[in-house]
Amino acid sequence: MAIKLICIDMDGTLLMDDHQVSEVDQAAIKAAVKQGVHVAITTGRVYNCARLYAKTIGLTTPIIASNGAFIGGTNGETIYENPLLIEDVRDFLEITTQHGLLAYLTANFGLISLQELPETNLYKQLNKMLKEDEQIQLVVLSSLDEIYGHYEGQILKGVCLAPNQDILNEVKAEIKAKCPHLEVVSSWKNNFEVMKKGSSKGEAVKQLTKYFNLTPDEVMCIGDSENDLSMIQFAGVGVAMGNATEDVKQAAQFITTSNKEGGVANAIEHFVLNQK
Repeated sequence: MAIKLICIDMDGTLLMDDHQVSEVDQAAIKAAVKQGVHVAITTGRVYNCARLYAKTIGLTTPIIASNGAFIGGTNGETIYENPLLIEDVRDFLEITTQHGLLAYLTANFGLISLQELPETNLYKQLNKMLKEDEQIQLVVLSSLDEIYGHYEGQILKGVCLAPNQDILNEVKAEIKAKCPHLEVVSSWKNNFEVMKKGSSKGEAVKQLTKYFNLTPDEVMCIGDSENDLSMIQFAGVGVAMGNATEDVKQAAQFITTSNKEGGVANAIEHFVLNQK
């Protein structure tokens, strides 16, 4: 069956290591769109950030952001959202704080934290390259009460960063055990992220599949990390990047080249452009 919806992860997949989309990937995406295929950015990043990339490429398909906790149109309209409850936020912050780990929260507009984030933070680095009116908001508050009082219903995800894999795995396991009401996945080797139960890229792709009145067989998903597993398992065609984790490669039907080698373009050419 022909592919009619392509869902593409950003970091480690669509983006090269300099956070740019290669010309070859852009060309393949535009060729697929020209054939009538819907192409959706499907990311753990905040919506406002993902929308910048969608506009740069010229995409009009709704965007899946915050690991599936939000689906929004490219003009800013909300299609689906599943924000964290205040008790979810409290549980996440209490456990990560007890372990002395850096944690922050995300909303569509940007990040919320109780301490200044390091200069190495992805969004701080990205803001240096963006125009002032495009920059991702980085809000630093002085207390948990401020978070609860001002951002209830807007917080979509919590992110925890750990200095080494052992500590990361320990705290990740603790949150999974103590907070069964949370989804817990990693998007990078030094982090884990929490969303409200039911939020995942796989569930969001399922929602988007229904939105376009398609079947899973008509969907291709491309990714590289643990948070991509659910959508790769849902799709009729699950594609792992050449730089993907081993569990993602094992779950995929096809392994393409790396994000540095036009892996997205190679997958699109193989399953879409060469199937005319």
